[in-house]
Amino acid sequence: MRPQDRYLMFVRWSEEDRLYIGYCPDLYPFGGVCHGTTQAEAFGKLCEIVDDTVATAAEKSIALPPPATRPMREVETVS
Repeated sequence: MRPQDRYLMFVRWSEEDRLYIGYCPDLYPFGGVCHGTTQAEAFGKLCEIVDDTVATAAEKSIALPPPATRPMREVETVS
């Protein structure tokens, strides 16, 4: 697994911006935010940003925050 694959990334619709917003909470403010006109576009940009952020930090020996954000919603099973 690549180091960047450990970071949680998600895309949501922003009614205010009228765009999809891609967000990586653990890397903000290092570069974990982008936008796109489609979910796929926003997620693609976000993946590129996270890849670049992790690679640049490694090249320059910059410590990034550890991946810590996890989904909070529990899965409910129906009996």
